[in-house]
Formats: sequence, structure tokens, C-alpha cells
Amino acid sequence: MPRRHIGERTAGTRVTGTRASNIAAIDCGTNSTRLLVADGHGSTLSRELRLTRLGEGVDATHTLAAAAIERTVAVLRAYRKQMDEFGVAAARVVATSAVRDASNGRDFLDRATEATRTPVELLSGTQEGRLAYSGAVSDLDDGAGPFVVLDIGGGSTELTAVPAGEHDPRVVSLDLGCVRLTERYLHHDPPLPTEVDEATRAVGQALDRAVRALPLLDDELQAATLVGLAGTVTTISMLAHGWTAYDWGLVHHSELDLAAVEAWTGTLAGETVAARAARPGMVDGREDVIVGGVLVMREVMRRFGFTRCVVSESDILDGLVASIALPAADGAPPVTGQ
Repeated sequence: MPRRHIGERTAGTRVTGTRASNIAAIDCGTNSTRLLVADGHGSTLSRELRLTRLGEGVDATHTLAAAAIERTVAVLRAYRKQMDEFGVAAARVVATSAVRDASNGRDFLDRATEATRTPVELLSGTQEGRLAYSGAVSDLDDGAGPFVVLDIGGGSTELTAVPAGEHDPRVVSLDLGCVRLTERYLHHDPPLPTEVDEATRAVGQALDRAVRALPLLDDELQAATLVGLAGTVTTISMLAHGWTAYDWGLVHHSELDLAAVEAWTGTLAGETVAARAARPGMVDGREDVIVGGVLVMREVMRRFGFTRCVVSESDILDGLVASIALPAADGAPPVTGQ
């Protein structure tokens, strides 16, 4: 599949840090495999993304495909080389939904550990949500809170919020994401209206379960700010604002209103994959799964009464880096990989 580097404003550059204190984080997601290298203070030196589709077919087979493992491991080897070039002293490498669901997940974790020379952690949905929340709100004004962080992955979606008077985030992790919804419901190109309706109902049922698991979503957060993470949200922001080339400074903390999200959901669902791919601003490799992702975003905004969403390019990678620089952030010590 075609691939494009998507990163922060420093991506593709070599920014000099204090090599002895440089740190890194890698996220092996269902759709993408991403790297963040930072100095000891957490300032970004490099950010990289490859669309590896590790979770391709996992929803149906509960097995990671050999080709998906191979292409992901190849990217991890390249990331390890970059980490060595930056003199990374400590790192965390994590895997998420696809590996959680796969019967051969252990095989991938072993291969990934070998490629990165760092023990790879398999995160629970709760751990994933907490780390994403930590990264997402790290540079937001506290006065704009409380926050609900929506992280739309390939295989799972996390909704995370902090109850009034508390400090610890509460997380609900749902087994739906842009890849999973596409593979399960959206079989035609473009998807049939009945398929879109079925996917929408599935999201609604999942959100009903989310409220039962995390009642504060309905009870406490009417005035909360929704913060959206990951490739779906980034792509919709680029399309809605007419940005044809990715620029971290433009996308980060841009805003989307519900009307724009609803309009783009209808537009993209009515187009073929080829037509979506030809749109300026569409990220290569995301055109076939973007409808599943934006359906999740639209239904979350509708269900919980959010009229706008703040886009954050700070996410689980930033939370992982913070946990190394400040281990008490999530109770996990830094892991060295030499």
C-alpha cells in the first residue's frame, strides 16, 4: 500500500539533543506503527509514522497475518536504527488492540522485542486510554477542562475522562475502530447505505455499553471539551480546513464542529476508495478505512452532545515519553534497550 510519513514539525529532521538522555516510544497499533524520539525533558526530536496494518484480518481470524507481522517488524528494525542514531538511552515499546485479540500475539511480541531490543509491553485498553489521555491534555489549558479524550484506533476506541473531584482518569475501551468497522460492516465500494446504517447501529450499541461502564460520560460532562486523537481525526481536520499538506502546527489544536464531521461522514461514505484517495489532504493508506473512523467520531459527538472537537496531535506516544521522563506518571519504569 502507498505510504506517507506523517509527523510533527520536526519529523524527517535530525535535531540534536543530549544523547545520553534521549528517550523514545513506539506504538504498534492496529493500523499504524509510530515512533517518537525526545530529549530527557520530553521535547520532540523526531516523530515518524508508517501504515503497517498489523491488524489486517484479525477481527475475522483472531490471528495476525504473517505478512502483517513481517512488514511491521521491518519498520521496527528501521525504528531501532533511528533510536541508535539518536543515542536513545531508555524506551518503551507497546502493542495494543490487534495483538490483544490475536491468538499468535505472543509470537509478534517476541519478534518485536528482538527487532527493537526492548521488551514490548502489551497494553490493556485501560492502560492505553490513560497514556493517551496523559499525552493529549499535557499542553492544554486546564481552564478548558474537564476533558473527554476520544482515541479512535484501528481496532479499538478509548474514551477517557476524570470524574469531578478526582485526579485519576477513568477509561472505557470499546472493540471498534476504523479497521474493525470497515472489515466487519463496510464491504462494498462505496459502502451500501444499509452497511453504513448497520455500522452506525453497532457504534451506538457500543456507546450504550460505554455509558453503563462509565456513567460519568452521561452524568458529569455536559460542559466538557472533547479532545480527538489519531489518524481519523487528523485526516478529517485536514479535509475540513482545506489543508493539502500535513503541518503539525496547523493540525494540532485545530477544531472541528459537529456539522463539518457530519458533512464529511456523508461525503466520504458516498465515494469510492479511489475518489477518497484523490482528495487533497487524504493521508495515503487511510482512504479505505476513513469512513469507519469518522462514523465513530460522528456518533460520539452526537451521543454525548459535543458540538466541537479539539484535535490533538499529542497522544499515547507523548504519554509514554512522559512516563519515562517522569516514571510516576503511570507507575511504569523506563525500559532500556541497547
